[in-house]
Amino acid sequence: MDTSLNKYISDSGFCSRREADKYIEDCRVTINGKDAQKGNRVQEGDDVKIDGEPLRKKKSTIYLAFNKPKGVTCTTDRKDKTNIIDFINHKSRIFPIGRLDKLSDGLIFLTNDGDIVNKILRAGNGHEKEYVVTVDKSIDGQFVLQMKNGVKILGKETMKCFVKQEGEKRFRIILKQGLNRQIRRMCESLGYKVITLTRSRIMNITLNGIPPGKWRYFTPNELVAISDMLRDSSKTSQQNDEGFGE
Repeated sequence: MDTSLNKYISDSGFCSRREADKYIEDCRVTINGKDAQKGNRVQEGDDVKIDGEPLRKKKSTIYLAFNKPKGVTCTTDRKDKTNIIDFINHKSRIFPIGRLDKLSDGLIFLTNDGDIVNKILRAGNGHEKEYVVTVDKSIDGQFVLQMKNGVKILGKETMKCFVKQEGEKRFRIILKQGLNRQIRRMCESLGYKVITLTRSRIMNITLNGIPPGKWRYFTPNELVAISDMLRDSSKTSQQNDEGFGE
């Protein structure tokens, strides 16, 4: 690597080239402990600091949508042989946004952008997650009504949500909440056992075109739409047990 100092600073994401020149002129930049000058070049291994702080290279942000199959665990713990990180085997360090039970399948996001995580996960921000669920016995209008209006689990009443019956034992549910194993617990409280649970959508992104076990990057349009949705979202976690549970 051999690049001009102002470009090196700009490429790090710290500031523009013009602003970098101003930092250099003000003697706020050093290379290997010596005051930098305009026109200096940066070589591989050089230690560049601004105001005494190391200049960190900007890491490119990664956002991907993964169709998780059953049996994959949403953990970064490599000791777990079924961990999602080894399954995807991405060249960059990434982590899942939220969770999807090991016995469940469907859509989950992964990223290296820690800033976005709590904005997406926090229930108070109202971001939708859609699921298709089958249970062990026939459901009826009463079941749908109870699921819609809230069920008591984990010592609290679940938020009202959209629920639609789609078959004798199958229904679609849209949550803006994410309590631990929420759908499974809701069904259990009404005397039902979940047989299959697939997350088909998170916010504006769906499983369409992503085969089981495969992933793809967010498209530019999806990133713009998500950015718009997150503009007014809080970063603060609401409660430790909330997030993209199911």
